[in-house]
This record gives sequence, C-alpha cells and structure tokens, in this order.
Amino acid sequence: LLYTGDYSLEEDRHLMPAEVPRVSPDVLIMECTYGTQKHEARDVREALFVSTIERVVQRGGRVLLPVFALGRAQELLLILEEHWRDRGLELSRVPVYYASKLATRALRVYQTYVNMMNAHVQRQLDVANPFQFNTVQNLARLDEL
Repeated sequence: LLYTGDYSLEEDRHLMPAEVPRVSPDVLIMECTYGTQKHEARDVREALFVSTIERVVQRGGRVLLPVFALGRAQELLLILEEHWRDRGLELSRVPVYYASKLATRALRVYQTYVNMMNAHVQRQLDVANPFQFNTVQNLARLDEL
C-alpha cells in the first residue's frame, strides 16, 4: 500500500520535485486535484498571475486570494514578494498581506529548514532568507488594515 497526498514532479519556486519511490505497490491511494491536466509553463503562469494582480491594484482595486494549500501559499507569497521588490516605486504604495495562522506557522518551518529547499532558494540564501519578507506582511488582526 502506498498512500500519498498531492505532489508535483515539477520544481516550483521553493520545493524540489517529488521523488517517485522505487516500489510497485499493490494499492495506490493519492490525491489528484489536477489529475491529468496539462499546465502552461511555470513562468507563463507566474507572469499571468502577477500581471493580473498588478492591473487590479493599479485600477485601485484589491485582490483576495483564498489559498488553502500549504506550499502553494508560500509559493505565491514568494512570487508576490519578488514582483513587488522588482517593480520598486510603482507598487511600493500597495501593501501585500497574508492572513493565515497556518501559513504563518508553515513559514516558520520554511525559514528554519530553508537549507532543504530547491537550488533557486539556495542561491537566494547568499543574499538573505527568501522567506523573511520585506514587502509581504502578516495580517494578524483585521484592525491592522
């Protein structure tokens, strides 16, 4: 019996691709949110994500992203942090918050075990821990808005 949650064989912003165990189970139970869907390349998806958000905030709008998956939340926070940093003064007036106690706890784990992340994160460690954000902030209470 092999039981597994969601996994990806593609590297993302911070995690290495999943390693497929060399076993031949009689029974396999796994989550398959996307199943056999074909996705566009990661850089294309990321560009669409940040450009959509940027268009909304430049029109004075706000964006709410309900992200429940650990790993996915951290990946999106890394993307937003990098994009806001790279866009400098254009986006500096626009705050980015995340409001999730679970994401906060997971970020502590990522910050602690950052040496176990992929090569992209390892290269960033020469400058700073990429999970210690400068732009993205935790929103612990609504009255902080």
